[in-house]
Amino acid sequence: MPYVSVAEEQLPKIESFNYYKAEEGATVEFRLIYQGPLPAERDDGRRESARAWDKHKLRKHFHPQLRELWQQHPDLRRQAQTKFLRILAPPYGVRVEYASSPDQMGAKTWIEHIADDHITCNGNRFVPLVSEAGGFTCSLNILFLRRDNPGSLIRHGGDIDSRIKVLFDGLKMPKQVSELGGWQVDADENPFFVLLEDDKLVTNVTVTTDRLITPQKANEDANDVLLVTHVTVVNPGALFTGGRLV
Repeated sequence: MPYVSVAEEQLPKIESFNYYKAEEGATVEFRLIYQGPLPAERDDGRRESARAWDKHKLRKHFHPQLRELWQQHPDLRRQAQTKFLRILAPPYGVRVEYASSPDQMGAKTWIEHIADDHITCNGNRFVPLVSEAGGFTCSLNILFLRRDNPGSLIRHGGDIDSRIKVLFDGLKMPKQVSELGGWQVDADENPFFVLLEDDKLVTNVTVTTDRLITPQKANEDANDVLLVTHVTVVNPGALFTGGRLV
């Protein structure tokens, strides 16, 4: 895995990890924003249930941003509002076509089809934007601002720091009830929007760390972070052309 870094004393500090180069194709780009605590994965004394609580708190934070993306992006909005049919077509699998009327039997928005395919954690329904079945991958360019000095975010040799591992887990769909950390899925989280079905679909990560210089508010902890994650979703073919769906 190629590893690129700038000198330790330089600010901002930039680290890049290229797992593999995705095939060129059209892209969709957007930014997810988070401000608050980001504990380490390997924080001594913290129980696994406490870490799961932290990770699902991140999912709940990103859920409304991703739901809004599906309503604002033109191609995603079409999939969120238009009814489709999925028809078994042996031996080629499933054929997708527009429903002739909204109340046609089996007609659902593409979001609902995705949610029905991703039911887990006691029947909760999830909508990953980047999924293995969809054939998409994504890269993440993370601006990581914090009040302590940059330099320890990325471990020597290219191992992603445990705080970034927590962020990754907060961007992907949970697979087991224990991953919800005791949180209840609220009514407005059906379906629950997440970025990733699995973090193996992330092909490239760039992390830029720098100081957070905004004055600390009374309700903020000194260790809180501000993250701006620039997401680039890549379709190896031409994105959304020919009726292509996520």
